Amino acid sequence: MDWKINALGALDGAGKIAGTERTTLAGILEKQDKKAEGTLFDAFLNSAIDNIKTTNEYLSDAENEEIKFAMGETENAHDLTIALQKASTALQYTVSVRDKLLEAYKELMQMQI
Repeated sequence: MDWKINALGALDGAGKIAGTERTTLAGILEKQDKKAEGTLFDAFLNSAIDNIKTTNEYLSDAENEEIKFAMGETENAHDLTIALQKASTALQYTVSVRDKLLEAYKELMQMQI
C-alpha cells in the first residue's frame, strides 16, 4: 500500500512536520487571501499585456497586407479587408478597455478616505 500524507505536509528526519509554525487561523487565511489577490492581479495584468501584443500583431498584419496590395503582390482584396477589420476590432476593444480602466482609476482617486 502506498501511503501519502498530503494534508499534513512532508515529515522531516526527526518525525516532526517540516515547516510548522504556531499561527492562528486568521493568519493562515490572511496569507491565502494575499496570495490569491496577487495571483489574480498578476493574471489580469498578463492577460492585458497579451491582448495588447495581439492587437499590435493585427495592426502589423494589416499594414503588411496594405503594402502587398499596393505593390500588386496579392490578387485578392479579401485578405486586406479581413486584416483591416481584425485590426480595427482589436484596436476598438483595446481602447474601450483602457477607457474603462481610466474611468475606474479616476473614480478611486475621487474617493474620500
